[in-house]
Amino acid sequence: MSFNKKDFISINDLTASDIHHFIEIAKEFKKVSLKGIKKVPTLRGKTAINLFYEPSTRTRLSFEIAQKRLSADSLNIAVSQSSVIKGESLRDTILNLESMNPDVFVVRHGESGAAYFVSEVTKASVINAGDGTNEHPTQCLLDIMTVMEEKGDIKSLKVSIIGDICHSRVARSDIYGFAKLGAEICLYGPHSLLPKLIELKNVRIAESMEEALRYADVIIMLRIQKERASYHFIPSIEEYRNFFQLTPSLLSLSAKDVKILHPGPVNRDVEIAGSIIDDNKTHIFKQVENGVAIRMACLYILLSRQKN
Repeated sequence: MSFNKKDFISINDLTASDIHHFIEIAKEFKKVSLKGIKKVPTLRGKTAINLFYEPSTRTRLSFEIAQKRLSADSLNIAVSQSSVIKGESLRDTILNLESMNPDVFVVRHGESGAAYFVSEVTKASVINAGDGTNEHPTQCLLDIMTVMEEKGDIKSLKVSIIGDICHSRVARSDIYGFAKLGAEICLYGPHSLLPKLIELKNVRIAESMEEALRYADVIIMLRIQKERASYHFIPSIEEYRNFFQLTPSLLSLSAKDVKILHPGPVNRDVEIAGSIIDDNKTHIFKQVENGVAIRMACLYILLSRQKN
């Protein structure tokens, strides 16, 4: 493995070999979560600070659980109850917290580039838990892990990503990550929510929902990002539901062994029919389970490289 960086900010920080290594480590840590005593002493004495400027359920809790299962000391900063409310800048917040000698910051922020900014300010390691519309690299890793468990090798798999592509940091990381492993990627959504420029040769835009679904070995559904003003780019939620919802009849166009992912939170019966969420082709809850293992692996790989 060639990964020897202080921080994990972008999926492009990893080579294809690195991605495989992260996932192999995650597979071992997944076994810990299945034991009666779900804890190992791997990061005992290490301190993690989770700094979330945006609401989060799965990502924040899975990082906290990952830290606790590795025996690290885990601290959560409630931004709404911190000095940020009094006007403290991100830089000053990090400098003050660094004075307490943490080993890693896990950062979620509404501004693209915030995680990189934090990594330039602190000597501690930084893990990007989602920055604006930029990236969500640990989500990409858990998506890849989930697909590998269901489909095996990623190379030449056809992955359709459907929904609000423009505002989705998950889409951006997944496009880079799956493409890096040799998958072919198809994008579909409202024209106003699709990227204007595709830089990767194995990524294309479908002309219709039917085309995107017939194409796919794996379908990744995305929600409308109302917190990023996506509603301004579509006439109405009802119209979105009529034209872009994954329904049972549309799903029948896909291969019988197609696998469906969604990064959450799901808007049931908006981008995806409720009955499909409960179908055995859908692996949303396996994604959540794998999220703990992937985040354990990320913490372990970064912090085990620090000098004790």
